[in-house]
Amino acid sequence: MSRFTRKVRQWTAQLFDLPQEMMLEVPRLSMIGNRQLFVENHRGVIHFSNELMRLALSSGELEVRGQNLVIKGIWTEEVFIEGEILEVKLHGMEGLMS
Repeated sequence: MSRFTRKVRQWTAQLFDLPQEMMLEVPRLSMIGNRQLFVENHRGVIHFSNELMRLALSSGELEVRGQNLVIKGIWTEEVFIEGEILEVKLHGMEGLMS
């Protein structure tokens, strides 16, 4: 997505009071402690094991490391994970919100 397109989408989101994650196709992460993670706006599972999960994003990927990770629910653009979550990293998202 070009810088101009991102700016137009940001402006539109502000004008119509819409959530930016909806307009900009960025992930939305909701965590409860270190036991549950809900991810919206992903583009598919790249890798999953009980210690590592990698999700494709519209730009980059999300990496979750932990122990006893389990996918409790997965939908078209949403995934719900449980287990002991030790680390969450975003790769390739630099400059998307500027």
